[in-house]
Amino acid sequence: MNLPLAAILQTLLLLALAPLLSGCIKNWKAKLQNRRGPPLWQPYLDLAKYLRKDMVISEHASWIFRAMPYVLFISTLLAGLMVPLVMASAPLSLFGGALAFVGLLALGRFFLALAGLDPASAFGGMGSSREMTISAIAEPALMLAIFTVAIGAGSTNLSQILAVAQGPAWKILNPAHVLAFAALFIVLLAETGRIPIDNPATHLELTMIHEAMILEYSGRYLALIEWSASIKQLVLMALLVNIFFPIGIATNFSPASMGLSFLWLMMKLLSLAAAVVLVETTNAKLRLFRVPDLLSTSFILAALALLSTFLFD
Repeated sequence: MNLPLAAILQTLLLLALAPLLSGCIKNWKAKLQNRRGPPLWQPYLDLAKYLRKDMVISEHASWIFRAMPYVLFISTLLAGLMVPLVMASAPLSLFGGALAFVGLLALGRFFLALAGLDPASAFGGMGSSREMTISAIAEPALMLAIFTVAIGAGSTNLSQILAVAQGPAWKILNPAHVLAFAALFIVLLAETGRIPIDNPATHLELTMIHEAMILEYSGRYLALIEWSASIKQLVLMALLVNIFFPIGIATNFSPASMGLSFLWLMMKLLSLAAAVVLVETTNAKLRLFRVPDLLSTSFILAALALLSTFLFD
């Protein structure tokens, strides 16, 4: 398959599908809480509204404040192009593996934390501090969980891992994979700011983490940040379902294979989204000082998963 064409198609898929997935989660969560909730297409309307609005920029802001939305958006999009979605081979799989994927996400988080500090806002500094505390535990857990499946595949390239996962020797219910899946699910909740780690729908001083860093943003800057958050959510969920449940991934570029693979991807993503909604609805927001305990659990699960790959081989 032509590499530029694959990159363009996957970019369009990421840009178009990410807001829809966020809309499904918000709508389903409202339904479980006996509320009407926003329509599925509400995130698209929000993005269009933000793009039409003017921006208000603090007089204390520097170039970091203005550059952060673009750095965050581009780094998240590049990380998404390293993860196989519909095709077994990701468009940018030759340019980096798991380390490059985690590094790109960390780059966006680093600039997001700097931008939270830049306008000299007390809320921004508070959110940046909390975000760095969470990432210090979530990122190692993410890397250990990916390394668990990378050892079985003999490569840290995500496309190579998926290719090996489609083979007959791959065991979905392997104890190491179960532990790694549980660890990555907790990391997913942390990286996307979901309950019980964070509440994306609140602006309370004592609870907000991600929202505190972006309170100073408006207009198209806010649109890029919100779009980046939904893309990051889609990428992490796709990574989770495709590596541990490699069912229906297309191995060729025929329309029939691509269409069937897209249907399988949607089924897996919606199933995982339903699990996220169920966890959010049945659990309360943790106190801030209890969040590291939950993230430490994910790190321990990922470490046990990595250790068990050597014990059960």
